[in-house]
Amino acid sequence: MTRPLYVVKLGSATLEHPGIFEEVAALSRRGARVLLVAGGAAGIERHYAAVGRPIPWLDLANGDRVRHVPPAEIPHLIAAYEQVTLPLVEAGLGALGLRVFTGAAARTGLVSGRANRPLKAVSQGRARVVRDHRAGVVAEVDAERLAVLLDAYDVVCVSPPVLDLDGGSALNVDADVLAAELATATGADHLRLVTGTAGLLTDPADPHSTLRHTHPGEAARYAGGRMRQKVRAAELALAGSADVAITGPHTLGRPDGWTRFWRAPAPAPDLELLGRAVQIPSVSGDERELADLLLQWCAERGVSARIDEAGNLVAVRGDGPRRLLLLGHLDTVPFHWPVRWDGETLHGRGSVDAKPALVAFLEVLADADVPEDGQLRVVGAVEEEISSSKGAFHVRDHYPADAVVVGEPSGAGALTLGYFGLYKLRITATVSSGHSAGYDALSAPDALLRALERTRGAVLKVAPGALDAVITVDSAAARGVQRATGVLNFRVPPDADLAAMREAAREQAGDGVEVTELRATPGVAGGRTSPPVRAFGRAFARAGIRPRFLVKKGTSDMNTLATTWQGVPMVAYGAGDAALDHTDREQLDAQEYRTAREVLAAAVAGWFGAPPAGGADRAGQEERA
Repeated sequence: MTRPLYVVKLGSATLEHPGIFEEVAALSRRGARVLLVAGGAAGIERHYAAVGRPIPWLDLANGDRVRHVPPAEIPHLIAAYEQVTLPLVEAGLGALGLRVFTGAAARTGLVSGRANRPLKAVSQGRARVVRDHRAGVVAEVDAERLAVLLDAYDVVCVSPPVLDLDGGSALNVDADVLAAELATATGADHLRLVTGTAGLLTDPADPHSTLRHTHPGEAARYAGGRMRQKVRAAELALAGSADVAITGPHTLGRPDGWTRFWRAPAPAPDLELLGRAVQIPSVSGDERELADLLLQWCAERGVSARIDEAGNLVAVRGDGPRRLLLLGHLDTVPFHWPVRWDGETLHGRGSVDAKPALVAFLEVLADADVPEDGQLRVVGAVEEEISSSKGAFHVRDHYPADAVVVGEPSGAGALTLGYFGLYKLRITATVSSGHSAGYDALSAPDALLRALERTRGAVLKVAPGALDAVITVDSAAARGVQRATGVLNFRVPPDADLAAMREAAREQAGDGVEVTELRATPGVAGGRTSPPVRAFGRAFARAGIRPRFLVKKGTSDMNTLATTWQGVPMVAYGAGDAALDHTDREQLDAQEYRTAREVLAAAVAGWFGAPPAGGADRAGQEERA
């Protein structure tokens, strides 16, 4: 499972806010890697006061006033961070039991920059050019070293100044911009710029006037003073793949106190939630931010929703005995590119697998006419994309239903009736250490290859329709022995005999070969006459679609439910071309999404027995005509 990376910028005044370290620690406890960027204004003032040195200032021609940092001031700047600001971070997080690495970027060599052009200043009413001001912009980030540090420590904290690539004395850089540049250079999942208010306020006198959502170019009119630099940094970070927000030190964990920055507005209002959901990174293990966004969306529409013990988003309408479950998933496989709209085409990880299905589930839930004897539940499960299937197992054991629609891409005009299962084995071959040049020498990889082929053949003999692949191979030596390990993966047809496959695999163990079963999820497929299939059939007819019915060779959370849910009819449905799943070409056309949402809404209404909105179905109209 990939650990998400948060870049969090804390101003020096924020470091003295009660509770901020607990908020940062909460991110680490969730399994995230945390890269802090510490600002230094308050610490610099305190250091200069302590050493009795006046802070030099410059009045700029544009009316702004900035701290003057000629080469002689750089040692004092570094001292302010090393002796005041960074010790605050170490003490605050260390008291919570976290292992912390801190350092000014110029000392650690983690960030380099280039000097800005000379400043135009005003002195005693006369304009002058200041050439010795040591301020600059970020040019290079040692992302590889940062990754090593982030794996070794719970929290890594860097601060200005940075190295000068041209060999001069260190360069002061804006800490908010430094955080934005670090987020992009490290491929961070989330960037939080923490300030003293709950996000960006539209009315500085009203602490509850948070601007909740904004796009490039829209927020600057509400920003004054230092907030202008935060807005600039936030918009700069949108060039990367992180989701970006300005938060308060008391709202770092509360999205209702954030100003979120989105890369571009959706091309139409009905696509807004879809576009935002895709812009929130949610690789398996990092689903919480997306769950919080959708939870907030539900709350704004009066839909009862919560995040359960497994981390799933659960939204419900109605409490009757007839229960329909719409089961989507929150997570995606890893990604490396920013989301974008190209006209009405949405590009980005999750734009097919499978955020459109989950978002459509929630939009249909919010608008559905659930009868008194009905219950419509939407679950956004965690960890569907990895073998643990944590969210689906929790669903299986806690949310019984009479029928299920799984949210996976089938295309708006197709319905998935079933999936192949998954049978996964770890094969370990162990041999005594010896020189590979000897006669009849058998290395551990040699033994592993033979065991893999032997096991593959034995399993396929009892399940000839299975698809097989070796997905990992590894080898290591210890005192006196050498071991090689491979993982053998089978995609199993719904009618495959798992017991026979187990027996065939088990018989290959022995003589230095160990066979361990990692996963045995059976395939599952239903017929075309179950209530949900008939409901979708009517919905397709109403939309004028001649549907296709699929049995897919992948697996989904349908397989997990089917391990114990016997006799519960299930189908899978969702917008998008499944051939784009997990590729760098994931994209979705808006009309495909709208059609799928319309079909789903009609199918849900049909399952509950309600007449579809708009009167008789199209097929009936055509027949009468």
